[in-house]
Order: sequence, then C-alpha cells, then structure tokens
Amino acid sequence: MQASDRFNINSQLEHLQARYVGTGHADLNRFEWAVNIQRDSYASYIGHGPLLAYFAIAENESIGREMYNFMQKMLLPCGLPPDKEED
Repeated sequence: MQASDRFNINSQLEHLQARYVGTGHADLNRFEWAVNIQRDSYASYIGHGPLLAYFAIAENESIGREMYNFMQKMLLPCGLPPDKEED
C-alpha cells in the first residue's frame, strides 16, 4: 500500500464521518455510539410504514400513537449521559 492510497482512504473516511453522524470517529465514546444507534433505529421504524404497523399491532396501539412514542424515545434513548471524568 502506497502513501497516496493511505491518504485517499483516510480522506474518504473523514468525508463519511463529516457527512454521516453515525459512522463514528476515534473520540466517540460508548454512550454516544449507543445513542446514535438507538436514534437511527427509531428513525427507521418511523420511516418504514409496514414496520411501524407491526409495532402498533404488537403493542395494541394506533400507528400515530406508536410514531409519537418512538419520537419521544428519540429524545433520550439511552437515559441521561454519564458524568464526564475530569482529567
């Protein structure tokens, strides 16, 4: 692998990380990663009608109520963030 190939791969990775939040980076901690995954999942559930209907039937709720519940869960999907450690 040549130096130009490494530079090209790193620049592509930086471009993806800037464009898509969920791709992560070296400074991303476990909590932030879990929040990204949960929010992405809830957004997918809301965006796919048949999947949303499945959840609504399984929980015996209307589709609108289930969509509202998912949007509310997107606010704090993993609870409050942990306390920051002082270095």
